Amino acid sequence: MPTTKTKGIVVFSGGSAANNLVDVFSTVRENKKCPLSYVIPISDNGGSSSELIRVFGGPGIGDVRSRLVRLIPDDPDPSQTDSEKAAIKIFFNHRLPKDAELAKQEWLQIVEANHALWTNISTAKKELIRSFLNMINFEILKRLRPSSTFDFSSASIGNLFLTGARLFSGSFESAIYLLSSICSVPSHTLVLPAISTNHTHHIRAGLSNSTTITGQNSISHPSVPSPLEQTPSEHEETEAHDLIEDANLPGSLPTLRKQYITFSKQGEEDLPARIERIWYINPYGQEIRPPANPRVLEALDAAQAVIYSIGSLYTSLIPSITLKGVGEALSRPSIRHKILILNSTNDRETGPSSQPFSARDFVAAIAKAATESKSKDVHAVPEKAEYKMYVTHLIHLQGPGTPRVDKEELAELGIECIKVYGRRVGDEQFLRYDEKALIQALEVTMGRREARSERSRRNTLEG
Repeated sequence: MPTTKTKGIVVFSGGSAANNLVDVFSTVRENKKCPLSYVIPISDNGGSSSELIRVFGGPGIGDVRSRLVRLIPDDPDPSQTDSEKAAIKIFFNHRLPKDAELAKQEWLQIVEANHALWTNISTAKKELIRSFLNMINFEILKRLRPSSTFDFSSASIGNLFLTGARLFSGSFESAIYLLSSICSVPSHTLVLPAISTNHTHHIRAGLSNSTTITGQNSISHPSVPSPLEQTPSEHEETEAHDLIEDANLPGSLPTLRKQYITFSKQGEEDLPARIERIWYINPYGQEIRPPANPRVLEALDAAQAVIYSIGSLYTSLIPSITLKGVGEALSRPSIRHKILILNSTNDRETGPSSQPFSARDFVAAIAKAATESKSKDVHAVPEKAEYKMYVTHLIHLQGPGTPRVDKEELAELGIECIKVYGRRVGDEQFLRYDEKALIQALEVTMGRREARSERSRRNTLEG
């Protein structure tokens, strides 16, 4: 008799913050015995990705790489020793020194297989990995011009590998498949770029004071660019960049053509006003409405639950939700549980500090992006009664600095709130989710039968 395939779980997330919850999602997936898909945005233009984009074009790949490497399993794999898995994780997460000359020297050591990073990686895998690193090294040399030299400062080896594999195959999806295979990512777990593309896709934010901010780096964690040319006016700056031979089209926005290798996520200044909308732009700043990766829509069509993970609301979640096709898929009643895991604190994107976002503001932003995804009107605004089409449950912490949660207000919108236990790590000023409490909350919400008996655990779950 034919068997019915178990519906899966789809997690919308960015990179570093949600990496802390990978074990939570993996445990829930295992207990539900279903597939798990991560949807990752590709609009990041900061850090070492900015240099790869400047020289080669293509999507921002850092969050995809970090998730694939984070998913290297801890359980025994007969094809790999534990030491090799650890070595591969270290290898693909490794960053070159900040000093450009030292970084280049170390890069040559790695390409020539003279670096200690290769220790404990089998010869077959070493030569396979090295072949793509040699390819990207050759492409860097090919693109060397008096006006443009590739800067290896703080470059991620995993990002360089993925770029080499993408250039070789002509397919970002193929490069992801190759890295997934090398990292032994289980077949039941997929990492899906929000857009399947070989091109760069940038985002722009519109603020409530009618100003705009261009590029994810400038929205999320602005840094002083290390420009190849510094000129006083935008027109002169554009002309100066047009003299540089790189992957950027002549006349494209200068702010999208700079190196943003060095930035800090600490001590960011408040935005002058709240973000109201995120949209995609072409290299000249004109709005575009790209479609979602078809595999993302397939995963949503076969989903029993969607989870909006912790992370940057407007640069990690919204760029995936606003894509054509996603809003329609999210609004379907076949997805019974649409769970927002609320951040434990507000950041630069969900301020300013004088007007911090509440839980309702997070929900409203998700609903607005999904509504815009469905509508021909890019300024479409959902009715409050429609919020529950996109968010049915909210899991949150409670303590100093956490976003305000008005349970009665959200209940009127048809959204159930579940408060869970949190903890502080070291000297951190903000709460972190306790893994066991979060697993319990997700399983109770999604209907795992065995979790019912655990609801009585004091200080763990309240809903």
